[in-house]
Amino acid sequence: MVTGSRIPRAQQEGPSPVTVISSEEIQNRGYRNVFEALQTQTQNTGMTQGEDYGNTWQPAANALNLRDLGPNHTLVLINGRRVADYPTAYGGSVNFTNLANIPAVMIDRIEILSGGASAIYGSDAIAGVVNIVLKKKFDGVDVNLRAGTTERGGGDNQRLQLVGGGATGDFEGLFGLQVEQRQPVWANQRGFMDSYPDGNNVGYRLNPQSGRYLGDASCAGLGGLFGGNVAPVPGARGGYRCMTDQYYNNYWTLQTKKENYDGYAGGTWHLSDSGKLFADLLFGFDHLQNNTRGPSFTSPDFINASSGDLERWYRLFSPEEIGGKSSNNSKWREVSWTGTLGYSDRVANTSWEYELAATRSEYRSDRTTRYTPAAGILDLYLGRKLGERDGYPVYDPDPARLGRPLSEEEWRSLRRNVTQHSESYSQTYSFTGNGELFDLPAGPVAFAGVLEVGKQGYRIRPDSQYNDGSLYNVSKASSSGGSRDRYAAGGEFSIPLHDTLLASAAGRWDQYRFSGRTEEQTTYNLGLEWRPLTSLLLRGSYGTSFRAPDLNYIYQADANGYYPAQKDYYGCEKGVDGACKNGRVDYVQSGTPDLKSERGRYWSYGFVWSPSSRFDFSADYYHIQIDDLLTTLDPDKLLRDEAACRSGGLDPDSAQCRDTLARVERNAGDASVDPNRLNKVYVNAINAAKERTSGIDLRSNIRWGAGDYGAFSSTLGYTLVLSHDYQQSDDYPSENQRDSLDSHDWRSKLNASLTWDYAQFTSTLFAVRYGSVTNAAGSGRLSPWTVFNASARYRLNERASVGLTVNNLLDQIKEDDSDGWPYYPTGNYDAMGRQWWLDFSYHFGG
Repeated sequence: MVTGSRIPRAQQEGPSPVTVISSEEIQNRGYRNVFEALQTQTQNTGMTQGEDYGNTWQPAANALNLRDLGPNHTLVLINGRRVADYPTAYGGSVNFTNLANIPAVMIDRIEILSGGASAIYGSDAIAGVVNIVLKKKFDGVDVNLRAGTTERGGGDNQRLQLVGGGATGDFEGLFGLQVEQRQPVWANQRGFMDSYPDGNNVGYRLNPQSGRYLGDASCAGLGGLFGGNVAPVPGARGGYRCMTDQYYNNYWTLQTKKENYDGYAGGTWHLSDSGKLFADLLFGFDHLQNNTRGPSFTSPDFINASSGDLERWYRLFSPEEIGGKSSNNSKWREVSWTGTLGYSDRVANTSWEYELAATRSEYRSDRTTRYTPAAGILDLYLGRKLGERDGYPVYDPDPARLGRPLSEEEWRSLRRNVTQHSESYSQTYSFTGNGELFDLPAGPVAFAGVLEVGKQGYRIRPDSQYNDGSLYNVSKASSSGGSRDRYAAGGEFSIPLHDTLLASAAGRWDQYRFSGRTEEQTTYNLGLEWRPLTSLLLRGSYGTSFRAPDLNYIYQADANGYYPAQKDYYGCEKGVDGACKNGRVDYVQSGTPDLKSERGRYWSYGFVWSPSSRFDFSADYYHIQIDDLLTTLDPDKLLRDEAACRSGGLDPDSAQCRDTLARVERNAGDASVDPNRLNKVYVNAINAAKERTSGIDLRSNIRWGAGDYGAFSSTLGYTLVLSHDYQQSDDYPSENQRDSLDSHDWRSKLNASLTWDYAQFTSTLFAVRYGSVTNAAGSGRLSPWTVFNASARYRLNERASVGLTVNNLLDQIKEDDSDGWPYYPTGNYDAMGRQWWLDFSYHFGG
């Protein structure tokens, strides 16, 4: 059975294109995991951020972004079944499936259906469907040991894979285990970003009214911190502050530290000639660590009793003070599992087959961060509060305290662990059946039907310390969560109209119940396959799709968070200190139960030409559109638009500017303290947007023999985005996302491979060419970039083999110095450079 249809078929190619990645390709092309195998596919034209892309929203997870329509518009299945969403939302907004913890050792193949498929699978299948098909049978036991590292430093890793299976009597069993450990990669391990020339404050006293620093031209007490790279820097309005260029690069993890313990167990009991009971369990235990930036202390504005002036104190803590940079790591402990129990059989003396199945999937993620108690840090630096004057607290602190480094013991006494618990679940009960209804002159009419009942939910429980006032300068956090019930019925027909013409039709009804509401959607799909020649297939499909509102959008309580690396464009224009750098921007987001489903339409047409078993070529055009798109404003675009509205670049009385300015909260321009300082942005969700994208996909496979020199095979894939338009609402103009400098996604992508099999030796060269993307400054485009991977494997005998894999063969990193540190396009590319692995495999048993 091929993804995109529940009707079994002998031919893989159907009315919609399906890309298949085999387990051999995953190994030979240098893919380290499932996510990397999918990320390099040409249909994946959208940027996402995850564990390999510096500090991001989801450092413990990886998401896919087919067609640049967002991670929530791609349906991810395992063995054709839904799994639990990652417990926390991508970018704080949308729900998605984590691809970081699926054991590669158990994968038989990955199938990617391009385009909508809600008429078959229901909600979420708008941009496409990814079905990860696990191994069904195995004879004997395979063991694989692998170790590797990055050439530029960091990222040492080891992996053990174990897979085995067999049969005894009426029972068949299968198991797999993958254990992996990886060290982090730090920014200071990459030469092009091992300093931060703009500098960071290490310590200062400031009069916030005048903007004058109160220190002198000496940082003697702090000079030994950050490797001795602390020096006084004069302020624009007088005085001095202590600064370093060794902050971000010391604390920023480019790649997480990670330990994975992932496994699978499954069994099938043959109860009769056709009836069988089956069960399987996929599980993962994952521990991760990452670092964003070092800890710091910013005092409240206070009146200094000795001077009578208003002051603000700041102190940045160095690795030497806190016991090493790793002591500041945030930590994730995650447990996930998906279990299925089912029975399948064939109706006697008919073509009809049916299956009853129940699937339960759960995901739990505990994030532990170290924060500073308010009482301890204020007492340490400011001492006892003496009272208040003019609305400000009064303290009489010792300035020498600010200039003295902390001991490791002092620091430990100031820190405590704070843990947020997040969990999600999904459960589905399904009945599916397929068979032949009746015969037409060209063949039998086939039918497949499905009935589903499901439920999904999530819950986020922040540590009580977030809200009890005991932590210093930490945003409050609210518990959130909820669930919804799902009911669905669908049918699919395969109709042979002629010996060379096959039509397909599918329809499905879905109902969601949540927050006292009922949301229903009916979707359909039509497909046509014409084979005028045995070597040629002409195909086309048209259908509708939908996505039920994200649970996070429905149930999210007021969420206070921050974007860690965002520029304040208007503040930069007005000279607000630090606004021109990529710094912290606070946001508020809350959910609403009044959201409705997004509605989509798609169509595609193309051909497949296969004149021989050694060559095939396909070309397809696709068009996908989404209406009533749920959206929150992109913070970068929001702040760019705000600057244009305030500065006259956009009409301040337009609907767009009125909405934009209402979403940005900042101090007044004539405020006595911190004029024009950005306080927060509001990014609530609404059903308002529209999105359209179209493009072409090209695929080719060639196989040929070379006589005594073995055999060769080659693949080529190419995707070109022809258009991508986005409209925030009817009051906003439509925007050309494909060519906009506000977009950081690829307009084209190409991948190619060449494999040589010779006697006991196999080698593969794999390349991915990424099209141009916008630079960090938004002022132009970065040139295309190509990455080469290579692998070689030698079979020592029938049971043993050794292999070498080298990723980023030319040791190139795509740098971008248009807007300062970190000097590379995070989210589009990584900064690992060349990586290599050695592995050894051995087969025991049959």
